[in-house]
Amino acid sequence: MHQRKADGIPSNEAAHSRVQGVYRDIEMIEGARQALMARPSFSVRHQIYLAYLLVFLFASGTATALIYNVHQIQQRMEFLEFANDVSAKIQQARRYEKNFFLYGTNLDDALENIHLARANFVHNAEPFAKILGRQKEQTFLVRIESYENLLEQLKSVQRKDPLQLNDPVFRSKVEQELRQFGKTMIQNAQSLIGQEKEVLQRTLSWSQNLHIITLLVLLIFLAVHAYLLIHRIYTTLKKFSDYAKRIADGDLTPITPRRRFRDEFTELAMAINEMIKEMEAREAALIQAHKIRAVGTLTAGVAHELNNPLNNIMLTAHMLMEDFADLPDLEKMEMLGEIVEETGRARDIIANLLDFVRESTSTIEPIDLEQTLTETIHLAQNQVKISGIHIELQVTDNLPAVHGDRQKLKQVFLNLILNAADASEEGSTVRVIALPAEKPHHITVKIIDNGTGIPPHILPSIFDPFFTTKEKGRGTGLGLSVSQGIVAKHGGSIQVESQVGSGSVFTVNLPITTFSREIAGL
Repeated sequence: MHQRKADGIPSNEAAHSRVQGVYRDIEMIEGARQALMARPSFSVRHQIYLAYLLVFLFASGTATALIYNVHQIQQRMEFLEFANDVSAKIQQARRYEKNFFLYGTNLDDALENIHLARANFVHNAEPFAKILGRQKEQTFLVRIESYENLLEQLKSVQRKDPLQLNDPVFRSKVEQELRQFGKTMIQNAQSLIGQEKEVLQRTLSWSQNLHIITLLVLLIFLAVHAYLLIHRIYTTLKKFSDYAKRIADGDLTPITPRRRFRDEFTELAMAINEMIKEMEAREAALIQAHKIRAVGTLTAGVAHELNNPLNNIMLTAHMLMEDFADLPDLEKMEMLGEIVEETGRARDIIANLLDFVRESTSTIEPIDLEQTLTETIHLAQNQVKISGIHIELQVTDNLPAVHGDRQKLKQVFLNLILNAADASEEGSTVRVIALPAEKPHHITVKIIDNGTGIPPHILPSIFDPFFTTKEKGRGTGLGLSVSQGIVAKHGGSIQVESQVGSGSVFTVNLPITTFSREIAGL
């Protein structure tokens, strides 16, 4: 006899192939790690240090230029002060000179001021030479000395021969020479002062512009650096957020290099890859353990559930064999009926088990949820009317259709409604409510009962296969597990809220227009 493999249960070859695929993924992770580490390093810390270094160098260069500029301004201001002093002394000497020719007085004062002007000029000859040039500086000094010599001659004539001062020819000649030298010196001094003021103004303007340009350059540089730094960190964090979502969805593809350099995030990527590697390794190690555990669970459940009907069949068959000749026909028929009933019960157990482990074909279509719930409640009424349970349906108007398998969803709703009825007292009401869900593009169906409720320590296990709180012989423990699988394949979910003594609320969330990747295999 050929042994046929059960649908939905992986073979040894498939498990071995899966293990080999896991180890190939581990090799991919190792390759990704080597590729991540092979890139040159340019960390966020290095970027910040480089930015600060550039700012420091730029600020240092600008500060040096400003210090030099301030020094130049200071020198020119000192020169202007010397030039103004020399010009003021020359102008004062000329005023005293005019008084001498008009009134015959202040010649000594004129000599004193021109002496001071020459002394000041000689004392600051080097700055004057830098500004004027050595030749012009000497020419200016010669004119001062010539003017001073003329005043000395007048002083000598006044002391030795005062009458000569009254000679119109001599007087006119000396006065004309003094005026010529004095005028030339004043013009040169004023021209020099004017030029230096223009240079000083340009220097101050350049200094001001340098401050503004420096500020603008620093602001632009800091803004660009901040943008690049924030963009670098934000985009990388966004990528890692996408990686985390991808891993949560079951895609364990390792993170590979996407930039030319490595940084602190490279260590994070390697840590995530190591986590993926560890997950893959653990999955590879647990595949066989999960398989053995699943087989053990299925075997224990089937053995437990089939034991009672098989025992009843065996006992009834033995009794029928032993007393067949003495039993009346009516009792024989009753015993055969018991055998048929127990055989049907065993068949139902096997059917439920196959529904749990086998992938069957499905018809996917738009479903009117109100109509589906109405038909399901009509089926349930036949089983709950004996208990006096009333089922109440409330549906929000104009609910959009959901996509899925109508029979599968009816199976889910029927199972939840019958469970609610079993938990309710006689004469109570089970409410079925359909309304838009809080999650966008989803519809919620709530099955609410006021029954005994589910204890908190049992609540996490109610969706486990073969777990049941019903009396022996009344349930297989597969209903909620099968229902959860059906809803998950429709892209939805089932949640439960319960309080002991207050009842339970089972909430089924189903998408309106989207469905799971596995819906074609429902």
